[in-house]
Amino acid sequence: MQGTTYGYVRVSTNDQSEERQLLSMSKFGISAENIFVDKQSGQNFDRPAYKKLLEKLNSADTVVIESLDRLGRNYFEIPEQWRIITREKLANIVVLDMPLLDTRQSKDLIGTLVQDIVLQVLSYVAQSEREFMIRRQAAGIAAAKARGIKCGRPGKVKPPNYPEVLKRWQAGEISARQAGKMLNVNHSTFLNWARKKY
Repeated sequence: MQGTTYGYVRVSTNDQSEERQLLSMSKFGISAENIFVDKQSGQNFDRPAYKKLLEKLNSADTVVIESLDRLGRNYFEIPEQWRIITREKLANIVVLDMPLLDTRQSKDLIGTLVQDIVLQVLSYVAQSEREFMIRRQAAGIAAAKARGIKCGRPGKVKPPNYPEVLKRWQAGEISARQAGKMLNVNHSTFLNWARKKY
């Protein structure tokens, strides 16, 4: 029985482009309506498009991913999701950059054993890379702070009428909520300004 071929694409943030992965799916012959895209970390599998893909999967269907780390970056959960797709859903998985991880081939015991070993090694590599990126990012932020560079989102700019609104709030004429409305910010931002947090 010929099933449907689906593509799964994941990038970690909205800033990252999924174009390269989409092109790989197109070259594989997967139609746009059968490609599921998440813009979310690979830390876990609580992702909307991935969940929809699992709901659609039937036996003899195939899931195509560009590389194993696009499926996820969690050493323990990658093999579990692999098991759900291949053993519970009875679907196939194709990892484009790793031909050994193509469950349409080598369905005998030795083939399954080789796939399981490769899967465990690549799952370890995927999580290790994620942990290394987090450590490198934290080190970069710490080094920037040590040089006096501010990290994170810049604070909101106070509007021109801020001093006048602040005086009225300090005099008890208006509440923090009213002050926030007058400045077109939420009251917690106003209170942070008033307490000179930024």
